[in-house]
Amino acid sequence: MKILFVCLGNICRSPVLEAVLRAHAEKAGLDWEIASCGTGDWHLGHGADPRSRASAQRRGYSLAAHRARQLCAADFRRYDWLLAADRSNLAEIVRRRPADATARVALALAHAGLPQPLDVPDPYYGNAEGFEAVVDLAEAIARAIVARDAE
Repeated sequence: MKILFVCLGNICRSPVLEAVLRAHAEKAGLDWEIASCGTGDWHLGHGADPRSRASAQRRGYSLAAHRARQLCAADFRRYDWLLAADRSNLAEIVRRRPADATARVALALAHAGLPQPLDVPDPYYGNAEGFEAVVDLAEAIARAIVARDAE
């Protein structure tokens, strides 16, 4: 299984989704390739937002090695799933999808079987609670995907 999480800048939500699913998959003994990227290019090469790093670290997930990158055409062939953090990112993924794409595309929460909320809220302009909520949702997504796909 190869999963790519996609958010806007690849410094808040998608790196947390990546780290959390990777940890859960490894714990379950699954040899999955898990990565993340953003649709925008504002933060290319930057590490994860310090607030994301802190909230993830408090739960035992490291974002230390993360470097932001942008969604590219090859991602649509390399990964089995491109999972968007929100509907805006989903629309952008669909808009950029090349004709030869093989990856399936979905909202991360919906793919995990968690229909509400629809979106993983972007905490960038908010407070610490928003970053903690992203980790909460990432853990719920990871538990659901591992439980379903590890069978």
